[in-house]
Amino acid sequence: MEKAFAQMGLTQTLKGLMEEIIKYFSEFTDKQVAQFAALQSLYNDWNEKINVISRKDIEHLYLKHVLHSLSIAAVFNFNDDTSIIDIGTGGGFPGIPLAIYFPNVQFHLVDSIGKKLKVVNEIALALELKNITVEHIRAEEIKNRRFDFAISRAVAPLKELWKWSKPLLNKKNKNDFINGLICLKGGDLVLEISESGLKPNQISLYEIFDDEYFKEKFLLHVKN
Repeated sequence: MEKAFAQMGLTQTLKGLMEEIIKYFSEFTDKQVAQFAALQSLYNDWNEKINVISRKDIEHLYLKHVLHSLSIAAVFNFNDDTSIIDIGTGGGFPGIPLAIYFPNVQFHLVDSIGKKLKVVNEIALALELKNITVEHIRAEEIKNRRFDFAISRAVAPLKELWKWSKPLLNKKNKNDFINGLICLKGGDLVLEISESGLKPNQISLYEIFDDEYFKEKFLLHVKN
């Protein structure tokens, strides 16, 4: 990793910003390092035009958005050609960081707000991410398409997410773990899970990332 930084001539400031990632993930190609490194300037520029990340959070992009998104990669190792839909992707999270991490996995990023998808599309083009497609649509309006997994980050209650996701999921598994919905959530989830009627596998992100930011953040996996 240090060699890749040196070869790219990355500044100490940028290396510092990316420390949250390289503390937990180290097996990146030079191309992936360059793609992750480019995120800060790309989001800074686009956020000035179209606000997709709060101004207080843009300074903590790698911790609060990139690393948070990569928590899915810390738990699940998707096989090549797995197809994933990112429901309510917003500014491209968790889809864009995961597309960098899994270059041979296909990601379809959807949102109901078109201007956010403009940012997502432009960033994907700038990073030369060939494994991302973008669509301005609500998940419940998608017809005749199937995916191995649905992912989501703080979009809607679990009950609603599962209602939107289930019709879009393939039955046959390509991975060693069961197809389904993977979502990132925070806070006390007891009532939300109870109201969903589901029994998701719940993983504390604080057990993966030892940073106070993740203390009340969780990953839920609902098996199809």
